[in-house]
Amino acid sequence: MGPLGRGQAIRFEAALEHVGNLSDRLLITKSLTSFALPYAVELGLPGIWLTPLLNQPEVRTALAASAAPTLAIGGSADPTWDPEFATGLTNVEVLEIEGADHGLQLPGDPLASIDALGLVTKTIGAFVGRVA
Repeated sequence: MGPLGRGQAIRFEAALEHVGNLSDRLLITKSLTSFALPYAVELGLPGIWLTPLLNQPEVRTALAASAAPTLAIGGSADPTWDPEFATGLTNVEVLEIEGADHGLQLPGDPLASIDALGLVTKTIGAFVGRVA
């Protein structure tokens, strides 16, 4: 089952079965569920990956191999995000929030965190508009 544990793989497969036709679907995940990236890439699913675990080799490899429309969003202060790797991806749209942590928040600055959330929302909306 690769990077997903058996239970997680069963849930992922059940979710895909539930949605039926995958040709008009978009996968949206956060953090730990980025371990589904290899499966999404294999199935050619477009995806939005919020704070993918770029410190995990299987996540990095899959993200770099993605041929479907893909958006990765992370914060430069997130220890699981790799700014150099992310900005080097040519096949993936990347939004990096300067100073944001794993929750995409800017610690100690709630107004800047709200602005960052607005940017994330706007970027996701534009991405969905292009892919849908």
